[in-house]
Formats: sequence, structure tokens, C-alpha cells
Amino acid sequence: MDIKNLTIKSLADGFKAKEFSALEVAQEFFKEIDVHDKEIGAYLSLTKDEAFLEAGRADAVRAEGGEVLPLAGVPLAIKDNMLVKGYPATAASHMLEHYTAAYDATVITKLKTEHAVFLGKTNLDEFAMGSSTENSAFHVTKNPHDTSRVAGGSSGGSAAAVAAGLAVAGLGSDTGGSIRQPAALCGVVGMKPTYGAVSRFGLIAMASSLDQIGPFTKTVEDARILFNAIRGKDVHDATTTNFNDAKSDIKKLTIGIPKEYFVEGIDPAVAKGVDEAVQKLKKLGFSFKEISLPHTKYALSVYYIIMPAEVSTNLARFDGIRYARDVKDVKNLKEVYIKNRAHGFGPETRRRVLLGTFVLSSGYYDAYYAKAQKVRRLIKEDFDNAFKEVDVILSPVTPTPAFKIGEKTADPLSMYLSDIFTIPANLAGIPAISIPVKKYTVGSGELPIGFQLMGKHFHEADLFGIGELYEKE
Repeated sequence: MDIKNLTIKSLADGFKAKEFSALEVAQEFFKEIDVHDKEIGAYLSLTKDEAFLEAGRADAVRAEGGEVLPLAGVPLAIKDNMLVKGYPATAASHMLEHYTAAYDATVITKLKTEHAVFLGKTNLDEFAMGSSTENSAFHVTKNPHDTSRVAGGSSGGSAAAVAAGLAVAGLGSDTGGSIRQPAALCGVVGMKPTYGAVSRFGLIAMASSLDQIGPFTKTVEDARILFNAIRGKDVHDATTTNFNDAKSDIKKLTIGIPKEYFVEGIDPAVAKGVDEAVQKLKKLGFSFKEISLPHTKYALSVYYIIMPAEVSTNLARFDGIRYARDVKDVKNLKEVYIKNRAHGFGPETRRRVLLGTFVLSSGYYDAYYAKAQKVRRLIKEDFDNAFKEVDVILSPVTPTPAFKIGEKTADPLSMYLSDIFTIPANLAGIPAISIPVKKYTVGSGELPIGFQLMGKHFHEADLFGIGELYEKE
């Protein structure tokens, strides 16, 4: 069984042909994890017992002739900021290292209904704050294509697990590029849905107006399957809605090229890779048009005001009382707060809490936070205007391929710039997907390059349609 190259689609075909059972597949994946994850560090914890039980249930449904859903028996990796009842949910932080989830996130409930198999919880930057998975409180996740380099972040664990063949697919969360950036660096497909397309209930919140859960897969076809399983309205998340897929003639869609995204400073390998993707799409018959997104230059600054503000609010719950750590020698309640937060939070988390508290403070709210929200509206209007001329927008995902571990940790601003092309889609709430320029094989010596497609609100089908045509070519 060649598990490294299994996709959701090929796995379903194998189950149907009785080439293997879900239990056999799960067992093979755990063997692979035992051998290879010591080097990569994709997982923080494994859910082996539950995985074998769920695989057995999927096999039983097939044996009984019941309805078999697309994800039945499919081994998935789950980012460790999503709750799976009875299992750890650490958010890669010492603050939550002893926390066990008391309920399932909505996306987990939906996947359990389909009899998907959860292999384990994957590593991330602490509380999803970072672009390299070097900010995890537990260990660094390495890029399977070159273990001296980062896997990207914050969902680096899920991206690395899928790229290395340690899961068929996975889930991550994307606040400013945390699915698309690691997907590009690891050579897999990563998709951020429209804000409100997928429930955030049971996701440990970072920045609530920006967070979205989405899939990591080996193909765009698989991304569509996984997205369709987790999408939809949820009574526990008032921002969610049901929607019908756009009925577009894919080959008649016009693709926009924003001049602000193709600037000096992009690594030559990235520029070459994205140009290859453009030329391939032109050969497929797509028409292109240059567009302008004039407020793009403010996106990074706006994001690093709004996001820390929401972080400081969301992380206030981790006060050492409700999610207590074992802190000794405290004399009063104030010391409980100070010691818990000082020892529980890592440096990057503390930095963002401090920034957020500052921009929300008296005398600075109007100067920073209120102004950033106004510019965020202008960024969204840029996309609205662009989508009057084009149907989809194409850009790079990252300015560079995967960088060396430790290369940017001493310079936070350099690290923040890793998300310069992905942040605008979160600020506007539109769907976006990272697609590898070509198939990248682990061990080939090549560093993956991805290109990004951004679409109109709730037009995920346009992105999937173009991506599937691109992959088949």
C-alpha cells in the first residue's frame, strides 16, 4: 500500500474495490508516523485508540451496505487549536498543556458524522501566532522537503503531515495566511474559505473577525471534498451561513493580476514559479487582465493593529483561574495572574497581547484601532471594485520559498512580511487557495512554490474549478 500518495479520492476508490480496509489504512499511517515524525515533528499528540474505533465503524458501515460518505475511513490530521472531545487541545502553549477538550468543535462533529479517522493533533505556532511553527511551546515542525527549513505557520504541523504522507488530508486555521503560507512552503493545497462559510465553534480563538478553518490536501479535488464536509450554517456561530455554489462556466472566467502584488523583493524562484502558473492557465484558455488594489500597501499595518487587538481580548480568558497552571508561592490574586500569564505564554504571544492592549487603550483607540478598521473597509472595497472587472485574482502566496529554521526569529518584522500576500484576503473575508505550481516530491531537492487564487465571497467553486483544470493539465 503506497500510503504516501493516497488522496481522499483514491482512498475511496480503494475502499470500494476492497483493496484494503479503513482499519488497515489507519494502522499503516501510525506505523509511518512512528518512523518519520520523529524527524519532522508534525504531531503534538496521537489519537490512536479513537482512530482505530472510527476506522472499524467505517468498515462496518461498508460491510452492512449502508450509505458510505466521501470521508469515511479517511485519515486526517487536526490542528491542535480545534477541540476533539476527550483529547488534548494545547494550542501549542504551556498555558493549555494539561487541558482536555470537553466537547467537539463543529467541524469535528461534522467529520465524525462522516466516519473520518483522526490520526492526531498537529503542531502550530502558539495560539496560531506565527509564520513558521517555530513559536510552538513544544518543538519546531520541519519542512519535509528540507528539514533544515521551516514548514511555515501557523498551521505548519498539518501542512507537513500531509506533505510527508503522514495524513491523507488535514485541517488548519487561517487568520492572516496560516493555511495558505505553509501549504505553499510544503507543496500541498491549502484553502481559506469565505469568512462565515465554516463554523469557528470549538476553534480556540485568535482574532475572531479574521479566523477561518479550512483544508490541507494533496489535490484541489480533495480540498473541495473536505470543504464540502465542513461548510454550512451552525447555530453555535452566528457568522455562518448556508450558500449555494456559484454556477460558473469555469473557462470563461477572467483572472485578474494585481500590479501591487508583483513588486521588487519577491524571490526569483517565486516569481518564476508564479509566471509558469500564469502561462499554463493562459494555455488552458483563461483570459487575464491587470487590475489595481491600491490599498494593499496598508494591509500588513492594518492587520497588525486589528489582529493583536482581538488577540488581547480573546486571550484575556487565560487568566490562571479558569485554565490554571500549577503556580507556587503566590501571595494574592494579582500574583496568580502575573505568574500564570508570564510562564504560560511564550514571547510572541506576549508581544501581541501587549500590542493589542496598547492600541485599544484610552487615547490610542482612535489613532490606531478605529483608523485601522476604516482602512480595512477600503481594502475590502478595492476587492469589490476589482471583482466588477474580473472573476478571480491570482497572486504569489509568499515572497520567498521556505526559509531556514532560525533565520527570521530574531526579527519579528521580517517574519510578519511572510504573510504580506495572504493577509488582504482575511481582511476582506474572501475565499483564497494556495496551489502548488507543480507536483513536488519529498526528497527531490526542490523547494515548493505555490500560487494563490482569490475569489468573490462564497465563490469557492470558482477557485476549485480553475484549480482542478490546472492540476489535470
